[in-house]
Amino acid sequence: MDREGIFEDLGLRDYKETWDYQEELFRSLMKVKLKNRSLSPSEQEKQVNRLLFVEHPHVYTLGRSGSDKNLLANHIQLQAKDASFYRIDRGGDITYHGPGQIVGYPLLDLEEFGLTLKGYINSIEEMIILSLGEYGIEAGRMEGATGVWIGGKDRGQARKICAIGVKASRYITMHGFAFNINTDLDYFNYINPCGYTDKGVTSLAKEMGEKQDFKKAKLVVKKNFERVFGINWKS
Repeated sequence: MDREGIFEDLGLRDYKETWDYQEELFRSLMKVKLKNRSLSPSEQEKQVNRLLFVEHPHVYTLGRSGSDKNLLANHIQLQAKDASFYRIDRGGDITYHGPGQIVGYPLLDLEEFGLTLKGYINSIEEMIILSLGEYGIEAGRMEGATGVWIGGKDRGQARKICAIGVKASRYITMHGFAFNINTDLDYFNYINPCGYTDKGVTSLAKEMGEKQDFKKAKLVVKKNFERVFGINWKS
């Protein structure tokens, strides 16, 4: 059965400002979910699932399980690159966000979707794989490595095009995925992306050989999110 949700494209927005907004929406979802547990089905308040799209100014984020050693730049170098740095409460290691990258933050109650956390991550990967397929690019998963990869069958040639790092509490999610479209890949030289030292990163523009229509890419990803998660956006 299709579900309803709210989609918001936040445009270019500061990382901390967006993180605070996510926290606000996350707490609201949690409050409704906990309140509903003591109510009959007819009295329960409907939860509002959301998907946020955003571009961030240059920023590096380090997840709970990440190592400081995977940030290769010092504070002065970060300032020179006009980049900020945050330790955050998602899973995964270090990653980069910046202009030309579709960052997606789904705030969903996975119980409503019948998904485990592993199934949820698999669904995000599938959504990106389908989106790349529309550009004629074969992408997939790589054993032991979260995210979406091109050339992943040969680990020596593997290059990540979409990173995934999520947080879930009582099956409510926040944080999400970062899909490189027209991303400046030079910024990945200042980290070991997702903690890897032997694998590369890529973008849709690099794989296609030219800069891509960013608005079109967002529409493709949004459509495939709807397809995979069975959700309709409220107008």
